[in-house]
Amino acid sequence: MNMNESIKLSSLGDCLFDNRFAKLPEYYYARVNPTPVPAPRMVAFNPSAAALIDLDERASHSSEFIEVMAGNRVLSKMLPVASVYAGHQFGVYVPQLGDGRAILLGGVRNSHRRYWEIQLKGSGKTPYARFADGRAVLRSTIREYLASEALHALGIPTTRALSIVSSPLPVYREDVETAAVLCRLAPSHVRFGHFEYFFYNSKFECLQLLADHLIEEHHPEFLGRPDRYAAWLSEVVDRTARLMAQWQAFGFVHGVMNTDNFSILGLTVDYGPYGFMDAFDSRRVFNHSDEAGRYAWDQQPLIGHWNLSRLLQSTLPLLDKEPQAAVEKAKDILDRYPAIYS
Repeated sequence: MNMNESIKLSSLGDCLFDNRFAKLPEYYYARVNPTPVPAPRMVAFNPSAAALIDLDERASHSSEFIEVMAGNRVLSKMLPVASVYAGHQFGVYVPQLGDGRAILLGGVRNSHRRYWEIQLKGSGKTPYARFADGRAVLRSTIREYLASEALHALGIPTTRALSIVSSPLPVYREDVETAAVLCRLAPSHVRFGHFEYFFYNSKFECLQLLADHLIEEHHPEFLGRPDRYAAWLSEVVDRTARLMAQWQAFGFVHGVMNTDNFSILGLTVDYGPYGFMDAFDSRRVFNHSDEAGRYAWDQQPLIGHWNLSRLLQSTLPLLDKEPQAAVEKAKDILDRYPAIYS
């Protein structure tokens, strides 16, 4: 194959890569390169997702592409970062989490002017890995690949899977497993937990800068409006309510509905112990550690509402300078949820 006949990933890196998130000040992230793996091999490639970034599927056969998707090579203009965030995990606030094994390489604006971030999951330790190894195993990456593409085919908003690269590198879980790196795409990987982190650290100026970044890129219709933050948060509530309704209608159980696993764009993200119900069971749980059933199927709409309340709590400084007025505005925004969900 003549590589000039296809879109080289290097040309994307040289010409089109633009890590808009990495252009924010460095207190939003840590700069970190992926950790290489030995003998990477392409396991799966998704032409449908590749089309989102105008990537010719023939490029997937190149050793260069495999090296980049494995995290073994960083192209020019890529600015790899791991973002910091917090979150409520099973209802308990954890003050610092972050991308422990996910690294945002950058983004591509396609021929339709839509922006897509490119992130590697399982690409090695970051400063937020805590005591983990920063790796993913082939089993779990295949599950996420299949689930995200299944939900997309059902019309449910989700991150997209571009590729899976495996390596003989051993990864130790309950047993020794095969390492793998998943490449996933999303217009943004920002979560509710990003806002919680800055709110609870009293870095209110960081809330505004991050909100402005999201509005400029994803909701330009709100730019210049004096109520732009209220309008934007109303849109987040609406998207989240619709997502919960779609999960319920298709019998999808996420399993780990922590606020750090909730997308600010209303996407399904972070496929861990998820499942689809084969037969109706309102208390169905797919997370074996969720003994109390906090994230059972029948609890998902309530948890979606509760998670939004945590987001609105964290964005009160954006809504009004007067605390009580901010609370009233936040309540009005949150009150949109039941009707939209229904």
